[in-house]
Parts: sequence; structure tokens; C-alpha cells
Amino acid sequence: MGQTSVAREQLRAYIERIERLEEEKKSIADDIRDVYAEAKGNGYDVKVMRQVVKLRKQEAHERQEQEAVLDLYKHALGMIPAPDYYEDGPEEGEGQA
Repeated sequence: MGQTSVAREQLRAYIERIERLEEEKKSIADDIRDVYAEAKGNGYDVKVMRQVVKLRKQEAHERQEQEAVLDLYKHALGMIPAPDYYEDGPEEGEGQA
């Protein structure tokens, strides 16, 4: 019976900690929402700000790789001109059958 009581109390402690953290998370999310609302009120584009926050979380090489793939896709869809390194075409003898 003693082990069951200990396990029950331990489980209760975990659940209560999780509940406190969930409440803190909700409070922080509300604070972040307030900051974005304040920024929007001052004329900033919140959608772009969210993208910047996301980009700043990435490592530089990850960000560069993602931007390169995005440019490649946009070029393939005709949304942007080809990057300079594509405009020269293949070197003599390259890409020819």
C-alpha cells in the first residue's frame, strides 16, 4: 500500500507541475499577442514580424539553404528571373549530348 501512495503522490505532483507550466505558457502567449498588437498599432506588419522571428531562430546555414530552395521554386514557377549563375548557360561541352 505504501508504494501505491508514493506513486499516487508523485503522479499528482507531475500533473500539478504540468498544469502550472501550461498556465504560464498561456500567460506568455497572451503577452506575446499583446506585443504583436502593440507593434501593429504602431504600423508594423505583424505577419512579416512573425516570419523574422522564425528566421532568427534558424542557424545561418539553414536559413540560406531554405532561401536558396525557395528561390529555386519561385524561379521554376516563373515568379522571379533566373539567378545570375543560371543565366550564363552551360559551359562549352557541358549539358550537350
